[in-house]
Amino acid sequence: MKHIRNFCIIAHIDHGKSTLADRLLQQTKTVDERDLKEQVLDDMDLERERGITIKSHAIQMEYNFEGEDYILNLIDTPGHVDFSYEVSRSIAACEGALLIVDASQGIQAQTISNLYLALDHDLVIIPILNKMDLPGAMPEEVKDQIEELILCDRNEIIPASGKTGMGVDDILEAIVHRIPPPKGNPEAPLKALIFDSVFNSFRGIIAYFKVIDGEIRKNDKVKFINTGKEYIADEVGVLKLKQQPRAVIKTGDVGYIISGIKEAREVKVGDTITHLERPTTSAVKGFEDVKPMVFAGIYPVDTEDFEELRDSMGKLQLNDASLVFEPESSAALGFGFRCGFLGMLHMEIIQERLEREFGMTVITTVPNVSYHAFKKRDELIIVNNPTDLPDPGAMTHVEEPYINAQIITAGDYVGQIMTLCIEKRGILKNQVYLTTNRVELTFEMPMAEVVFDFYDKLKSISRGYASFDYHPIEYRESHLVKLDILLNGKQVDALSAIIHRDKAYEYGKKICLKLKELIPKQQFEIAIQAGVGTKIIARETIKAMRKDVTAKCYGGDISRKRKLLEKQKAGKKRMRQVGNVEIPQSAFMAVLKIND
Repeated sequence: MKHIRNFCIIAHIDHGKSTLADRLLQQTKTVDERDLKEQVLDDMDLERERGITIKSHAIQMEYNFEGEDYILNLIDTPGHVDFSYEVSRSIAACEGALLIVDASQGIQAQTISNLYLALDHDLVIIPILNKMDLPGAMPEEVKDQIEELILCDRNEIIPASGKTGMGVDDILEAIVHRIPPPKGNPEAPLKALIFDSVFNSFRGIIAYFKVIDGEIRKNDKVKFINTGKEYIADEVGVLKLKQQPRAVIKTGDVGYIISGIKEAREVKVGDTITHLERPTTSAVKGFEDVKPMVFAGIYPVDTEDFEELRDSMGKLQLNDASLVFEPESSAALGFGFRCGFLGMLHMEIIQERLEREFGMTVITTVPNVSYHAFKKRDELIIVNNPTDLPDPGAMTHVEEPYINAQIITAGDYVGQIMTLCIEKRGILKNQVYLTTNRVELTFEMPMAEVVFDFYDKLKSISRGYASFDYHPIEYRESHLVKLDILLNGKQVDALSAIIHRDKAYEYGKKICLKLKELIPKQQFEIAIQAGVGTKIIARETIKAMRKDVTAKCYGGDISRKRKLLEKQKAGKKRMRQVGNVEIPQSAFMAVLKIND
């Protein structure tokens, strides 16, 4: 055990952690020169194109240092906030972390939030100043920021460059010297933490784990504590670039288990594996189910593709256990699915993967969040869809999720960013100057205000210089109302929204005006109304197409003309009672972009 080192890499997006991981693999000869390519651990096309890590990857390196052979387990983590639960489990499987900071950009919001996660798990932090080869690098300034942030000695910061390979030997030496070996009892019953899982179309679900106590052998009978499922370990092994089977995985090491699991729901990140005959008395602490934060409807463009979409979603869920979905139907869009995502990036990735991997073109409805409605006898109803909100008379109050938002920006944009956050019902909690021109603002704000267009506005206000990070805190009581859209008195469910009372009029007015532009004229007058409960707060009218029925009455008495007009009026009234208003698809799509 004293020759094992388990570590992860934490950094903000695009600070070069995948490139630096490539250099470590190259230096330890884990990857042959012919297999070496950029971002060798990112195996999805989407990850390569966008330059982001979506799925965490683990890999084992062997390193000879001062005549001794060491095993270094690198657990690569996604940097994006939407995958923060995966990051926290990966961190729990490590004893140390490489904190990578871009020498030209300095410390960003996600660097800080992931660093706090690592410090909570008592990890040893090795600070690394990356991208030293860039002409815009500011090493002294960024070293000051790192010193202030983690209170380390200036000499402990390792200058490096993932592109040129500078500093890679120093990093490997620091991993061996500074990171402690794993602690654990080899004689105790088996206790292993699952920190990730992947789907293989031939072998089923493969779970990645770290052995905390005991050991696991091939053909052992094992049990997953939180799900209560029992399996036989058909194959266990270590994670090199390709999986390598082994007879046994011992205390402190990282490996994988294949046991023919077909259902993604049966393997949960954070679960504990133990032996069936000699189980451990305590599971690994900190297990929780992944909770989706953002909900949206996904519908096929052609309703005939519904079954195909169901298959595609099922296959996608095998690869991404944090996606949850259930069937729903809408009068306007037909049959589709109500899906839960970890955040906006996660939603975008799923949509893109559906199109690329399965050739499905889909329509996504307005993203919203989950609300808690309380009935008179303290009965809790979870509202994922505006139509689920109970009648106001039957409710005592509604609660919505709040987040703690961290924004790091240049001093010049503080005023505009504060205005934006306050418009979005944010409450300023803290303002700290990290350096003379870098400010960290902390806000508490409703999640519902962030999921729509907040991030785009933040980027445009700050000209791309603000970095944003958030984590959910709690549910709080708010004055929320359900805004209904009515066409000729008939409610259109797909256009309903849950919105703060103060913003209901403005939003209702915008939707009515938009629908007036987009719904074609009929033979009768159409009333478009926005209402809260029984009260109508906005109205627009689409005039009827009119035929001039009096054209044939040239000359003569006015009463003849009046008689014809009255007859036409009665016909239009009757038509309005039986007539049905068809809402074009473009109207639904336009309402999604109402704030553009």
